[in-house]
Amino acid sequence: MQSLTDLFNSFTGKPHQTIEALPTSGSNRKYYRISAGATSLIGVYGESREENHAFIVLAHHFRKQGLNVPLVLAVSGDESCYLQEDLGDSLLFDRIKAGRSTGVFSHGEKELLHKTIALLADIQYLGARDLDFNVCYPLPAFNHRSVMWDLNYFKYNFLKTTGMEFLEDQLENDFDKMAEILLQDETHTFMYRDFQSRNVMLVEDEPYFIDFQGGRKGPVYYDLASFLWQAKANLPAGLREELIKTYITSLRKYQPVEETTFREQLRHFVLFRTLQVLGAYGFRGYFEKKPHFIQSVPFALNNLRELLDKGFDEYPYLCKMLREMCELKQFADSRKRELEVRIYSFAYKKGIPDDSSGNGGGYVFDCRAINNPGKFERYNNVTGLDEPVIRFLEEDGEIVTFLETLYPLIDRHVKRYMERNFTSLMISFGCTGGQHRSVYAAQHVAEHISKKYGVKVSLVHREQNLEQEFRKKN
Repeated sequence: MQSLTDLFNSFTGKPHQTIEALPTSGSNRKYYRISAGATSLIGVYGESREENHAFIVLAHHFRKQGLNVPLVLAVSGDESCYLQEDLGDSLLFDRIKAGRSTGVFSHGEKELLHKTIALLADIQYLGARDLDFNVCYPLPAFNHRSVMWDLNYFKYNFLKTTGMEFLEDQLENDFDKMAEILLQDETHTFMYRDFQSRNVMLVEDEPYFIDFQGGRKGPVYYDLASFLWQAKANLPAGLREELIKTYITSLRKYQPVEETTFREQLRHFVLFRTLQVLGAYGFRGYFEKKPHFIQSVPFALNNLRELLDKGFDEYPYLCKMLREMCELKQFADSRKRELEVRIYSFAYKKGIPDDSSGNGGGYVFDCRAINNPGKFERYNNVTGLDEPVIRFLEEDGEIVTFLETLYPLIDRHVKRYMERNFTSLMISFGCTGGQHRSVYAAQHVAEHISKKYGVKVSLVHREQNLEQEFRKKN
């Protein structure tokens, strides 16, 4: 601490007035915001001089290449600490919190993700330009040794902690095969190593990149896998696909891309990265007793389950063992719980629909105050799904206002259910005969929820004996 404040006082020519410890994550480095008047800088102290040196040299190099990284302003003589510009407190991880919580990302959140992933290829190619990779720590390149380190990190810090029995020799055979596949591409690109939304800061909505000191020469797939399959990012498959396309477009500025081959190789890196982060969560959570890493385990296991649905023929024993691991009793609660919204239209004279989930029911909205098409004989043989009734209701306008009032309430409820991992929500609309107004309202609300949130929606027009299912959108 004293060395940092001395460095600040020497660099700014002012005695520091405040010093604030900042949160840390997986790193052992300590960060502080040091200020004097209008001057605010970030001070960093790290016990590993080699790691500090890697960050300092890489930061200077990246700035010369025009990349958005913090400017290193002053370094102590022994490189145990340094000062960098203060980029503020806005992390991409925090800015996409609503999307991460619900799996439904707003236009603004998607825009930030696309902007960030489009810059990845620049970091990988421009960052490698004229770079002496020998500065990288702890290794200059992604190689067989580093692959095995990470796979064994998973084996010893996560797999063995489960108490599960497995054949180590067969597992190592598949590890060797994975290393061979991961290392088959020779590329002179910079592998960020920990490219994820916690390491992206936003300055006036422009992404700036931090914590790249573990980077080295390596293939481009690893960073893409790290970002798109970050455990707590909770990116739906459809958004991942959009972001992959954005990345490939950016990558093509530097190299040709054959998409089928690219995507197949990417799958192997997603599996590898998922095992690596489980190892990290095991070490940081179980051994270092940092609870937020334990909280990330269910998200990583759900990513793993999705990968194992298709499987990898190249790693038969590994896949068999991973499937067994995911089914262990201690991970039973880690399965991703999906919300189903059940929507009913009904006639009040026949009673409110029963809740088959056993949860006691949900919202029940009364449509009887709305002008009733049923009082006109010409609408006797049509329902709220038919054009004559739709036209009557919409031209009258009461039902449109009614639904516009309800949508914000329903939206908040759906979002909260998704955030809390609830699995069942029931919404019912009643009118006199369950034919016109309630049918129209239930249909429109079902379509609204399906389009906006992509969850499974089951729609039942009880008195019409009609059922419709809107499947979950990936």
